Amino acid sequence: MTPKVLVLGSSFAGLTAALALKRDLEGAADVTVISPGDQFVFNPSLIWLPFGKRTARDITFPVAPTLERHDIAFVHAAATRIDTASQTVEADGSYDYDYLVIATGYRNDFTVVPGLGPGGPAHTITSLRDAIDTAGAWTQLVNDPGPLVVVATQGASCFGAAYEFLFNASYQVRKARLRRHVPITFVTAEPFLGHFGIGGLPHGEAMLGLFLKKEGIRAIVNTSISAVKDDGVVLADGTVVPSHLTMAIPPFVGQEVVRESGLSDARGYVPVRPTYQSQDLDNVYAVGIAAAVSAPWHTPNPLGVPKTGFPSETMAHVAATNIASQIRGRAPSEEKPFADIPAVCVMDAGNNGVIILADKMLPPRQHGVLIPGPQAHLMKLGFEKYFLWKMENGHVGLP
Repeated sequence: MTPKVLVLGSSFAGLTAALALKRDLEGAADVTVISPGDQFVFNPSLIWLPFGKRTARDITFPVAPTLERHDIAFVHAAATRIDTASQTVEADGSYDYDYLVIATGYRNDFTVVPGLGPGGPAHTITSLRDAIDTAGAWTQLVNDPGPLVVVATQGASCFGAAYEFLFNASYQVRKARLRRHVPITFVTAEPFLGHFGIGGLPHGEAMLGLFLKKEGIRAIVNTSISAVKDDGVVLADGTVVPSHLTMAIPPFVGQEVVRESGLSDARGYVPVRPTYQSQDLDNVYAVGIAAAVSAPWHTPNPLGVPKTGFPSETMAHVAATNIASQIRGRAPSEEKPFADIPAVCVMDAGNNGVIILADKMLPPRQHGVLIPGPQAHLMKLGFEKYFLWKMENGHVGLP
């Protein structure tokens, strides 16, 4: 019988894994994607939506046509139960598998601070819906200027998005000639500027400090927050930072269906081997944000490790290669521990930016550099168009 592979999720990791598997196996397996979302969203561009620089249509495409062209079945439904004993997944029906790839991404953990989440005074940009909602709040700030506070909360991992929103907001405020009416404060749980949840890079703290000073942005580092209120952000020591608009990056947690499966840790992330097989089952893989990653440090305030983008793609390719090996009767041999994945990131700042490169995601490293300049902004613009074209057309073998 033809082996069956189920992929849960259709974002960076899920879509990459499904397309790579189908390409590598050349029809030797039936691949099915189960996902509650039917649109691929280029998340790195969500930072531009609040400022009217992108619309949802600019940074999305429907996944069903892409999967259909590559003979991959698509189930537009949320997985509700994973039963590893019977090797089935419940969604809008029951689907059995020989191999399972968990690429279910994240949920925002709004419970960490009162005032986060829908209906609260804080806004975020961690999903398409959130970014669209923040666009409305930004319009109100421009029409009724006042203090802006950008927060990376304790436990957060997506620090790049916080910095990018901060820098783009500063650029847009200056462009609108509102800078003296919109004081900006950056509050972060990082022990120092530029930690990014990866331990920092050489000269990063100094570079970011100079940039914030140039922009007139006040930075409060190494702190947690206790609440977000309508008129300000309350720090752990009781200090209130006044705010007309608060944009906060919260911690992420895994999906509830994964946590309930017994495969994951308490936060819903699946412990994996360097092959991205789960620790306990050879035929179950977890990639992208769904894979558990341990940081080699302890910080005064808890921090997550960023797993989005390039790391997610890398993990998906490793998993696809290993599943293809198993189907061909060979042992999984492709290994790429998360810590050894290169760090590649372009951080935008409106009309400027920083290119972040390192030989490894986590220390110890041999090389790491931050390259500032307008070329970073142009690179991100070009990469957005390229990546959307690549994924929509299924060219996951390209860089």
